[in-house]
Amino acid sequence: MKILVLNAGSSSLKFTLFDMQGAENSVIASGQVERVGSDKPNVIYKRPDGFKAEHTLAAGADHAAGLQAICDELVDAEHGVLKSLSEVAAIGHRVLHGGEKVTQPVEVTEEVKAIIRECFPLGPLHNPANLMGIEACEKLFPGVPNVGVFDTQFHQTMAPEAYLYAIPYEYYTEHGIRKYGFHGTSHHFVTISTAEFLGKSLDDTNIITCHLGNGCSMAAIKNGKVVDTTMGLTPLEGLMMGTRSGDIDAAAALRMVELGKTASEVDTILNKKSGLFAIAGINSGDMRDIIGAAEGGNERAQLALKMFVRRVVKYIGSYFVLVGGAEAIVFTGGIGEYSVGIREEIIKGVESLGFKMDAEKNAAHFGKKGIVSTDDSKGKVIIMPTNEELMIAKSTVQVLKLA
Repeated sequence: MKILVLNAGSSSLKFTLFDMQGAENSVIASGQVERVGSDKPNVIYKRPDGFKAEHTLAAGADHAAGLQAICDELVDAEHGVLKSLSEVAAIGHRVLHGGEKVTQPVEVTEEVKAIIRECFPLGPLHNPANLMGIEACEKLFPGVPNVGVFDTQFHQTMAPEAYLYAIPYEYYTEHGIRKYGFHGTSHHFVTISTAEFLGKSLDDTNIITCHLGNGCSMAAIKNGKVVDTTMGLTPLEGLMMGTRSGDIDAAAALRMVELGKTASEVDTILNKKSGLFAIAGINSGDMRDIIGAAEGGNERAQLALKMFVRRVVKYIGSYFVLVGGAEAIVFTGGIGEYSVGIREEIIKGVESLGFKMDAEKNAAHFGKKGIVSTDDSKGKVIIMPTNEELMIAKSTVQVLKLA
């Protein structure tokens, strides 16, 4: 049973083809189309055996052309993995925003596409591209069902006191301005995987999940459900990130406008020129570069790391209370899975809650699943690699009852 998973971004199209037969859930092929719409769109196609093909598309190639190129690679006589596109049983799509109307993975219908359109103002960069990906699949795979898995859906278990902003109520009722949360597919995958890892039922799982990468978010999970998350109306709220500011006094943004910046320029500053990038001052928001600069004595890079860790520690403290005492802190994402030193500093900051890091275990779990806390730690510290593509594929199978 072949399931194609697509993640259509504003200028990219990522894909993974899974064989979901049996328990293996193996990847057959993967890759992406980069720089969609540019002068030199680039196709990358990979197989698990190490084979890789790469070529450039015609200038200005759109998402439909990119998907056609992916399909051509998949059925190529020499290096393809399918004899025919008809082998694809279904297509799962990552969709950024479903607002309040989508709380579960769902087969895409005209009604669902209308909801995606309604959420264009809430996800202006992603939702239009997500919809283009869906419509391109409808043309290239006629009759093959499409399933939408929304970044926001896992967080829709939050209560009103968690997701509402303390602004005039009509901005919520008339314009949908509220906290939605993102990285939901990752947080969902990690929550399920952690419950299985601990041998617990999902409704008896109380944890704090930390998705730390270029984009960062955390979720408070009580009885297997989200009770709070750090990202808000957009992915800008919450933790300090690679280039995003995270939490900021709204008046600071207004002050930037008073100082001559347009609303669009402020948006660019907060989303693309802030965070680790802004504080470290080394023309990079990549955690690896900043750690290297900090180890070399760069004081601003050191400050950036301290700020990053402090934000995470602060949220762990509040989320620990919200879930009634978390039994585990779970790290995932590029930083969460691979940055041994950052994990250590974060857990040092929450030792008062009873968490203790085992330095040897922590160092040994570089990108690997496992427990890295000491035996006498009151709560476990767990590394749990995320797999959003597999979560989308599994959700697609469940929605369509293909298993």
